[in-house]
Amino acid sequence: MPSITLAQRLALDVNRSFIKEEAKSHPLMQLFWECTLRCNMKCRHCGSDCKVSALQPDMPFADFEKVLLRIKEEWDPSQILIILSGGEPLMRDDLPECAARIRDLGFPWGLVSNGRLMSDEMVDKLLRAGLRTATISLDGLEEDHNWMRGMPDSFTYASAAIKRLASQKGIGFDVVTCVNQRNFPKLEEIKEYLISLGVRRWRLFTVFPVGRAATDPELQLSNEQYKQLLDFIHASRKECRIHASYGCEGFLGPYEGKVRDHLFSCQAGITVGSVRIDGAISGCTSIRAHFDQGNIYKDDFVDVWNNRFGVFRDHSPLREGKCLDCKWWKWCQGNGMHLRDDDGKLIMCNLERLQ
Repeated sequence: MPSITLAQRLALDVNRSFIKEEAKSHPLMQLFWECTLRCNMKCRHCGSDCKVSALQPDMPFADFEKVLLRIKEEWDPSQILIILSGGEPLMRDDLPECAARIRDLGFPWGLVSNGRLMSDEMVDKLLRAGLRTATISLDGLEEDHNWMRGMPDSFTYASAAIKRLASQKGIGFDVVTCVNQRNFPKLEEIKEYLISLGVRRWRLFTVFPVGRAATDPELQLSNEQYKQLLDFIHASRKECRIHASYGCEGFLGPYEGKVRDHLFSCQAGITVGSVRIDGAISGCTSIRAHFDQGNIYKDDFVDVWNNRFGVFRDHSPLREGKCLDCKWWKWCQGNGMHLRDDDGKLIMCNLERLQ
C-alpha cells in the first residue's frame, strides 16, 4: 500500500484534533428514526433482515415525538436532521403525517427509500410535509438491481423515483449504490444512466459482512476490485459530471481526501444518533451489535446522549488485536463502530484490503 503524502498527513492530523474536540462536545446533528422493519423488498444485502410483515411492530409516532419534544427542550431543532429509515419507511401509511409533525416541531427531516412506493402523489405529500433530503437506492442496471432487490419490477420503480426527485429543487438528493460482483464491471454504464436521469450526487458503498451479506460471496469485492472501485470514484470526481463519493465506512489510508468530501471519522455517538424500532438508543442504524446505550422507554434520551456513548467517543478500549500495533491507529481509531461485533472485535479492516 502506498504511503500518504505530507499534505495528507497534515490534513489527517488536523482532522484528528477536530474529531477529539467534537467528541467532547458531541453536538447531536443527525438522528435516525427506525420507524418500521416492514419492507416490500427481499434485498440480498439487508443487514436488519426486514420482512413485509415484521415481528416487531412499527413504533407509534407518539413515542418518538416524546423524544423530539425532549430534545427540543435542550437544543435548537433546526440544527438536527431527522432521518426516517427502516425497513422501508413508506410502508407506514402515516409517514407523511409523521413527517409533517416533525417539521412542525422545527426539525428538518429526510428519508432513505427503495423508491417502490414513491409515486407522484407520494412525492407531493412528502414535499408538502417539508422533505429536505432523500436517498434512493439503485444497485445496478435492470437485471442486476432486480437480482439484488429480489423483486422483478424494482428497477422500474427505483428509476422513476430517482427521476422524480432529481428534478426537485431545494432538497438534498442522492442515489446510493451497493457495489458487488455483478454490478462492478458496469459502473461506467450505471454512471451514465444516472447522469441521464439528472442525478447530481452518487454515493457508492461496499457490503460489510453482517446479516445476509455475511454468507453471500457474490456481494463481496476482491481486494483488487476494491482498489479499482476507489480509483473509479476518484476519476469520476475529477470529471465533475456527477459528484461521486465513497460511503462513510472505513479509513482508507492513501485514498483519504480523494474519494469523499471529508476525511474519515466515525460520527456514530458523536454527531449521529439513532432510535431503533424497539426504542434502543444507539449511534447509527448500521450498528447492529450490542452497543445500545439506553432505551427511550426507560431512559431520558438527552441524559443518554450527554452522559453515555463512552466507547463511541473514545475508541482506545478497542485498540487490541490487529489494531494494537497499527501505524494508522491515530487516524483510523479502529474503523467505524458498525464494523465491530458483539464483543467489540473488528469484523473487517479496510486498510487490509488496500495492501
